[in-house]
Amino acid sequence: MAPCALCPADNPARAILRRPKTLQPVCKQCFFDVFETEIHNTIMGFGQAEGSSADGKGKRKELFRRGEKVAIGASGGKDSTVLAHIMTLLNDRYDYGLDLCLLSIDEGISGYRDASLDTVKRNAVQYDLPLKILSYHELYGGWTMDRVVGEIGKKGNCTYCGVFRRQALDRGAHLLTVDHVVTGHNADDVAETVLMNVLRGDIARLERCTAITTGGDLPPELDDPEDTKTLEGLLPRTIKRSKPFKYTYEKEIVMYAYFKKLDYHSTECIYSPTAYRGHARALVKDLESIRPSAIVDIIYSGEAMASSIKLLGRRAGGDPGPTNEKKGYTRAPRNSQQKCTRCNSLSSQPLCQACMLLESLNKGVAKVELGAEPSKEKLVGEANGSGAMEKLAV
Repeated sequence: MAPCALCPADNPARAILRRPKTLQPVCKQCFFDVFETEIHNTIMGFGQAEGSSADGKGKRKELFRRGEKVAIGASGGKDSTVLAHIMTLLNDRYDYGLDLCLLSIDEGISGYRDASLDTVKRNAVQYDLPLKILSYHELYGGWTMDRVVGEIGKKGNCTYCGVFRRQALDRGAHLLTVDHVVTGHNADDVAETVLMNVLRGDIARLERCTAITTGGDLPPELDDPEDTKTLEGLLPRTIKRSKPFKYTYEKEIVMYAYFKKLDYHSTECIYSPTAYRGHARALVKDLESIRPSAIVDIIYSGEAMASSIKLLGRRAGGDPGPTNEKKGYTRAPRNSQQKCTRCNSLSSQPLCQACMLLESLNKGVAKVELGAEPSKEKLVGEANGSGAMEKLAV
């Protein structure tokens, strides 16, 4: 292997790997240094696309504020384990002043989640971080992913899991009274999501999927301090979420975990091979093998498209959706945000997506919904007449 490209030229160490991101030959210590420094720069707002994380004036914006309580979304996999390690390391090294904890969700997947939760528990001890574990079973009236798959089959199960998991993280964050949740979504994940939205023609979602931070306080018109739905377990506000690994390649995360000998669970979810994301992932990997910069190029392209859409006024808040003259239609305007009437989470309709999916499961119409796509009006009407969703408010 060639000498390290990042060491002093007069005394370079022997390189042990080529960085997947740049193809530079680097030694182990230089790889650690550049990996950690790049993530620190992302946290400090450097390297982000101009204006994408700014206050409207093109200024950089740090991901965290001193004193924030930050929950690390922990699954036991490579991404979340490296994230827990990095956040603990950088918080001490650069004195961010953050109060860190681990938040894990048990989806109820036999033979997979049990082992990964054991890893999370070990990580909590290794990094001396408090840990909170919430389960689908307790949050969603006895439903687990094993039970959901038994009801609807493997086609479309990732839709249910993704929606339930996002809300479960918000509910767990609220119970822990945290200000911020960080997740291990890496550059590959973001690039895949950009491609999925483009391939599905859902360009309006690009702004959210490319944002490094989403969420925060509710809009003033929804922030009612006397709202009666501020009971334990409900969501009077949305929680900020950030992706410190937004520009970090998956291969480099794996290498970092390997060389640091971190304790993580490497088995893939038994239900994920059927997910649509797998096709986008295969395309991203093929592009990366030809052009290593393809991953960040896709992300930057997604950011640019999102900025263009924002300038054109095509975003949530009642503005007209994009037109398709060839097919002869204009998409319906997006609904303004409101609070879900069941669980109080932020939603664009009377019932949030999680509540609608859970209601369909409780009524035994989930298979019909995935196949025939019944109208939302009918589903909302049925849901409003049932008390099953009150389980979410327990």
